[in-house]
Amino acid sequence: MACVYIPVQNSEEEVRVALDQLPRDATDILDILKAEQAPLDLWLIIAREYFKQGKVEQFRQILEEGSSPEIDEYYADVRYERIAILNALGAYFSYLGKIETKQKEKEDHFILATKYYNKASRIDMHEPSTWVGKGKHNQNLQVNFYKCTRSHKNLEHTHLVTGQLLLAKGDVDQAFSAFKIVLDGDRDNVPALLGHACVEFNRGKYSSSLEIYKRVLQVYPECPAAVRLGIGLCRYKLGQFERAKQAFERVLQASHMLTTFCMFFLDPENVEALVALGIVDLQSNEASGIRGAMEKMQRAFDVYPYCATALNYLANHFFFTGQHFLVEQLTETALAATSHGSTRAHSYYNLARSYHSKGDYEKAGLYYMASVKEVNKPQEFILPFYGLGQVQLKLGDFKSSLSNFEKVLEVYPENCETLKAVAHIYLQLNQPTKAHEALKKAVRIDPRDPEAFLDLGELLISTDSGAALDAFKTARNLLKKANEEVSIELLNNIGVIHFERGEFELAQQTFKEALGDGIWMKLIDSEAQSDSFRKVLHQPMDASLAARIYKDMQLFHNLEKNGITVELPWDKITTLSNLARLFEQLHKTETASILYRLILFKFPEYVDAYLRLAAIAKARNNVPLSIELIRDALEVDDKNPDALCMLGDLELKNDDWVKAKDTFRAAKDASNGKDSYATLCLGNWNYFAAVRSEKRAPKLEATHLEKAKELYTKVLVERPANMYAANGAGVVLAEKGQFDIAKELFTQVQEAASGSVFVQMPDVWINLAHVHFAQGNFPLAIKMYQNCLRKFYYNTDSQILLYLARTHYEAEQWQDCKKTLLKAIHLAPSNYTLRFDTGVTLQKFSASTLQKTKRTVDEVRATVAELKNAVRLFSQLSAASNLQIHGFDEKKIETHVGYCKHLLEAAKVHCDAAELEDQQNRHRLELARQAAIREEESRLAEEQKKVKLEKRKQEDELKKVMQQEQHLERIKEHWKSSSGSKRKDRGQEDEEGGQGGERRRRKSSNKKRKRDKKPMDDDQQDYEETNYYQPDNQTNDNDNDDNDNRLAAAGLEDSDADDDTGGAPSSNTGRRIRGWSESEEDEPEKRQPSSSPVRDNSAEMQPSDGE
Repeated sequence: MACVYIPVQNSEEEVRVALDQLPRDATDILDILKAEQAPLDLWLIIAREYFKQGKVEQFRQILEEGSSPEIDEYYADVRYERIAILNALGAYFSYLGKIETKQKEKEDHFILATKYYNKASRIDMHEPSTWVGKGKHNQNLQVNFYKCTRSHKNLEHTHLVTGQLLLAKGDVDQAFSAFKIVLDGDRDNVPALLGHACVEFNRGKYSSSLEIYKRVLQVYPECPAAVRLGIGLCRYKLGQFERAKQAFERVLQASHMLTTFCMFFLDPENVEALVALGIVDLQSNEASGIRGAMEKMQRAFDVYPYCATALNYLANHFFFTGQHFLVEQLTETALAATSHGSTRAHSYYNLARSYHSKGDYEKAGLYYMASVKEVNKPQEFILPFYGLGQVQLKLGDFKSSLSNFEKVLEVYPENCETLKAVAHIYLQLNQPTKAHEALKKAVRIDPRDPEAFLDLGELLISTDSGAALDAFKTARNLLKKANEEVSIELLNNIGVIHFERGEFELAQQTFKEALGDGIWMKLIDSEAQSDSFRKVLHQPMDASLAARIYKDMQLFHNLEKNGITVELPWDKITTLSNLARLFEQLHKTETASILYRLILFKFPEYVDAYLRLAAIAKARNNVPLSIELIRDALEVDDKNPDALCMLGDLELKNDDWVKAKDTFRAAKDASNGKDSYATLCLGNWNYFAAVRSEKRAPKLEATHLEKAKELYTKVLVERPANMYAANGAGVVLAEKGQFDIAKELFTQVQEAASGSVFVQMPDVWINLAHVHFAQGNFPLAIKMYQNCLRKFYYNTDSQILLYLARTHYEAEQWQDCKKTLLKAIHLAPSNYTLRFDTGVTLQKFSASTLQKTKRTVDEVRATVAELKNAVRLFSQLSAASNLQIHGFDEKKIETHVGYCKHLLEAAKVHCDAAELEDQQNRHRLELARQAAIREEESRLAEEQKKVKLEKRKQEDELKKVMQQEQHLERIKEHWKSSSGSKRKDRGQEDEEGGQGGERRRRKSSNKKRKRDKKPMDDDQQDYEETNYYQPDNQTNDNDNDDNDNRLAAAGLEDSDADDDTGGAPSSNTGRRIRGWSESEEDEPEKRQPSSSPVRDNSAEMQPSDGE
């Protein structure tokens, strides 16, 4: 335990004073010091101890008493201790002036500091210790000058003190001028050099400051450890961390060896060096380095609990350990202990972070703002700008948040987190293009960031589902590659996009992947069901419960009784609900209802499941059960706008107008007018009130239509893409006769609705068809009605069939109208209006048919039949006892019956005339038919005769060809048997005879041939002479005579030629003859060049025939 001993005057005794037990009232110690006339160095020691204990007032009281005139007079010969006390007071007030924020008080502190420095210099202006002042680094480094060995002039002393005060005031340039004046007179003046080094450091010229600190060491090797601290700070700023660490460690070593008179530098450990070493250790970013850094910060805190830098780093450490109460205490202490802007900015930032993490955004925003105000430039400390942007974003101040994030991007333009935050803000400010650009930049900077792709997908999901799907799939792949878990939310989003794109199989697979294994898989997949499970699932149900199946939970109770666990994690509710919605879309309503009931079994407060079950019941026309389910949902949340609007729709369907209006108003009030669907429902109510089938009041109708238009317009102003509001506005315009504008609106809504799976709007198709009908474009109206029936109702909606029948009626397509009405009657047999319309259609068809100038007896007969059907229909309607319920007027029906009977009587006359005309027409047709039959018989007989003649002719020709072939075979055999010489002689004789006969034949058959024609060559002549065997049906009579003459010359004349001269041999026969004649040309060398096989054959045929 440290203590000091005060000698008792005129005695050898001493008063022992324990430094850790100093009295709270410093007057007691002062009385002892004065009474015993204690040395002034003891006054300094006790004052220093009070300061270390944080008792500043006691510290100041002792020093001010030690510098009083009485003490100066009594200790006039003690100069050094008196100067030390005055310098300590000067340094103290310089410090107060530095940390003071108010300008007046700041000036007062500096005036007092100057006063004490001047008083010290008057004691001994040549004493070096009078130059000691209080200077500041930007890291709150206090530098005192203990000792100097050289004497200086009074002027130099004045400039030094002035420079130190100016430096403390923050006037760097003027402080540099003061130090420069001293250095110009003495370049080795240590205080001036230290002041100059401090100025250069504050200017950011760390290399220059380092060189000056080195020069101080060279000039005065025994300088205080604070000089080495300055060297370490310069090296740290230059990035020389190892050298900086060595300098800081040297400071701590020097501190142990230092002895001094000044109370500020008798500490065994240097706080600034400990803090600096801790900061250097943090640069390693390793667990051991962080642990060592916190130990040094703790030591610095133990030595001096008011070191703001150490307090900030400790607060930062405790923030990450979750000890927020320590963070708040440390930062508040740091704020009270320092006035340095950057240090205070860090303190406010730590405090703001603590409140931010606890969810207190208001306080966090205030402290972030305070931290930002302490920062001169964002480049100095950017973190509070980022934190302030986060808090403002959370509080909905998007523009201010965007401004702060943009400042962050100015310093760090490629910070992905900031880019994602900016994209989110742009999206909230309805600037999707800029949001898309920011996210694309973030993805380009870091293509391995799955969160960036998630944000990009969420941005594009409403505008470009394909690109959103690609982004989500990329995020999923990145997570899988990193072996990280793919969240249910991501898989759910992918499944929903597949659902919207109509890719139901992929959507089902993705939803199942997100859900994993569970009771739902057994409910969906029959293959996964065990026998016991299947038995419970298909257990017979009472008939009384069948109508209320959508509220039955007995299934799940039975499963639990059979030992089957029924569990559903809360984070899978949404995905399971989406899967059930998918089964609805696939028309598997039973499976969907089971999944919805499973959700309600485990989470009865899930309102959407009630509403979906109510929608299924409504689709099955079970309105009471649907209303009951909606009321169950309202018991959970009585102000749920969706449930209230759905209930109002059902009440409107039940024709309960007053209740429906009250329900719609309740839905609007429940959402404070922010729910566009509630406003839309009120618009629908006003429209239906305007066009009710009851007796209309034109003024009231116009009022309701105008109110409906106002509500639809309000919804469109809030949500321009609301298709239902646009459809309603189009309906109101159509009711007012503005068909072109209404048609344009309906067309736009139809195109928008066609691109979404979830939006089913048959109403816009019907409305568009209504507009075409009103404009007289009946073919297009019919096409629209038919497409709507096929696309949305599978041709089973009787009301749209009625619209279609009316269009056929106006287009005078009576039979199509009748067929359409009969189909509607088949679908809704209890709808007597359809029967009445059918009777009117038959009546109109009959009247129009009878008004024709020309009509057939079949048309007249059909007219009579249709009139009888019309009379039967009207008579049935007339006999009905509840005519008023269906809206029929008995007198009107009787009028229709009378008119149809009148048409029947008139139709009899037309029928008789038509039958007479029909008989005459049939007689004429019969005569014409018989004449045509006779002509046909004559033509057939003539053709048969020609066929017989042709057949006979072909048979004769075939017979001739057979005979010729046989004869030619005999000739060929004869040739082979003759000798070569005899054949040659005979050939020559035959050639001569043949040539003579040939000349005679040519002379008799070619009298008309030109005389001046050039003779053909041998080959061509042989070809022509060979071709006389080939028949030609297109030759004239002369050619036929020539052929006959040639045959006669060859001895092959036909005995039947006189009977059948007009015929010609078949082409097959000619081919056979040509084939034979060509085969005889194989030995042209053995014959004369001018002869031919045909001529040779012809020469040999005559003697053979003669024989």
